[in-house]
Amino acid sequence: MAHMLEPLLNPASIAIIGASDNPGRIGGMPIDLLVRFGYAGAVYPVNPKYENVFGLRCYRQVEDLPEGIDLAVLAIAAEDVTAMLKRCHARGIRAAIVYAAGFAEAGESGAALQDVMEAYVRDSGMLVAGPNCMGFANLNTHAYTAFASVFKTAPAQTERGRVSLLTQSGNVCAAVFAIARELGVPFSQFINTGNEACIDYSAYLEYLAQDPQTDVVIGYIEELRDGARFIEAASACAEADKPLIIYKAGETDKGREAVRSHTSALAGNQAIYRAAFSQLNVIECQDFAQMAHIAELARYRQRSAGRRIAIVSISGAVGAILADKCIGAGLEVPTLPAALQDTLRAGIPDYGMVSNPIDVTGNVVNDPGFVRTALGALASSDAVDTIIVYAPGYLLDRMADDLATVVAEHGRLIVAVDTGRSTRREFLRDAGIPVMTDIGMTMQTLAPFLHWHERRARKAWRALAQPSASRAGSTIAATSLPGNEYEARAWFASHGVPTIDERIATSADDAAAAAAELGFPVALKVLSADVPHKTEAGGVQLRLTNAGAVREAFHVVMDNVQRHVPTARIDGVIVQRMAAQGVELIVGAVRDPVFGPALTVGLGGTLTELYRDVTHRLLPVDATGAREMLQELKAFPLLDGYRNAPLRDIDGACEAIAAFGRAFVALGETAGEAEINPLTVRERGQGVAMLDALVLPAAR
Repeated sequence: MAHMLEPLLNPASIAIIGASDNPGRIGGMPIDLLVRFGYAGAVYPVNPKYENVFGLRCYRQVEDLPEGIDLAVLAIAAEDVTAMLKRCHARGIRAAIVYAAGFAEAGESGAALQDVMEAYVRDSGMLVAGPNCMGFANLNTHAYTAFASVFKTAPAQTERGRVSLLTQSGNVCAAVFAIARELGVPFSQFINTGNEACIDYSAYLEYLAQDPQTDVVIGYIEELRDGARFIEAASACAEADKPLIIYKAGETDKGREAVRSHTSALAGNQAIYRAAFSQLNVIECQDFAQMAHIAELARYRQRSAGRRIAIVSISGAVGAILADKCIGAGLEVPTLPAALQDTLRAGIPDYGMVSNPIDVTGNVVNDPGFVRTALGALASSDAVDTIIVYAPGYLLDRMADDLATVVAEHGRLIVAVDTGRSTRREFLRDAGIPVMTDIGMTMQTLAPFLHWHERRARKAWRALAQPSASRAGSTIAATSLPGNEYEARAWFASHGVPTIDERIATSADDAAAAAAELGFPVALKVLSADVPHKTEAGGVQLRLTNAGAVREAFHVVMDNVQRHVPTARIDGVIVQRMAAQGVELIVGAVRDPVFGPALTVGLGGTLTELYRDVTHRLLPVDATGAREMLQELKAFPLLDGYRNAPLRDIDGACEAIAAFGRAFVALGETAGEAEINPLTVRERGQGVAMLDALVLPAAR
């Protein structure tokens, strides 16, 4: 069954409304491209000013067109768009692209125009892309519907494309296309989404995930509207083994505009996007050139590869530089086994290195056949996963035939780095060897690609995130939000987060009696839903060792809170037995407006925001995922016996983190934020304890 976007992205016939005979005008450029590149479908220019446009009959009005045309391109003013859509739909045209700007991006009047257009599209069921959209291009069918000159200026594409480009900006789309074509990347689809008034970014991604002409997707995102749909589409790409390469703009975290908890301060907009990309195995990029180079490298993704790198260089200095960059990027440069070193030494002078990096020296000029022996030994070794070969210019030319032979015999990924002007780059690329021309870009490209390569088989989170799985283990549902710390801690405890014994007191005497019952020393904390940050309000007293100290602390807490938060409703105090010392974590969750529930784990306590040692995930997260989060923290050694300190109960912490995530999801959409700070991790076998908890309603 054809995808619903087929008329937009693979049209069999195209009408250009507002056609021009000037190839420099937006109404003329797509017709020029369609004719220039030999689009096989029917093209129908529409404009009463012309009889013929680029050798094609030009129709006076839409009503004169044949019925059943797939796609109309509207090169007309914004105020005329909706009326024209109605006429197109009446003529049986299935889809339309709206070039015009001046809609939601142009203020109130434009937003009103867009509202009218959206209402018509909802009622009619017509497919409408844009507005404020540059248009598309299917480079395999030559269906050019974009007013983009880059198709005429970039290196011509003669082979069928397998890479698709999907951006939220027409200019970015053109820029990345131009850079990638200089590298020889062959494209299938060129898509920019415009304002996305009627078709969301993720709908296009769904199309590309199932498109047999797309093997790799390059994306540019400013903001997503439908995170759940994006997750489904990105997961479909992963299931189809299609690398998804994304540049997300906007480093400013909008989530910090309204900080109500430590978690909301730590889990900003960009952090949640990065968490989503990581869990979905999206390759995240930082610039256009990196996107293009990774797309080129992704063409070789079927070759065996991994993070253990063998570096073969004709320069010891460059070999050392590459080794440093590999290690800095999270890759490994292992010392080679002695037997493999012996094989390499047979053809490498004593002053060359064989341990890794491998300095073959300029001796390869005298004995180029040795390259075949050395690379064959590396390519068949279990000690390395990927090979980098540095040889500039004519030296790479001398190696080219041997490299091609080795690659044909072995499935290992070999990447050539040529900082000279090798004449055999295309030969090598055709043979299955990507050729990079810059050392820095090599590592910016190779490292994220290899990380993707290693993660591609991991499907645990995608399986966990399925609706049926996300509900598993969350049989307790909230009837109302917990109103204060005591209720919040009880809620999380009901889902499996360990807590500590405590009492509520409403007077100094009651507090002293509770402390005596619990056993000294104790902590005393104000109980109020209106005081989320109790320490800052003077609402916490610690290490109280007798009844008199408890009574005094009660009055101090009450006075402090009333002075700092005079409007706060106070339900009393919580008296807790002082917990055994341990490593303090913060475990928090926010309801992200794009992706929904998201988890934050980090070093906890009063200095959480100062150190900002945190990591993030979309929920759900199980104990295995929680362990991965802990291992990402710089403070993880504190849990794992740093400097002979006791090993901590990591298993207990992981189970508690997973239980907290389930509890937050079970609160439903009325909960905006929640956190446990601190979650104290005791010595191994002694468990963990939730010392403070908070639940905040979703912002309205």
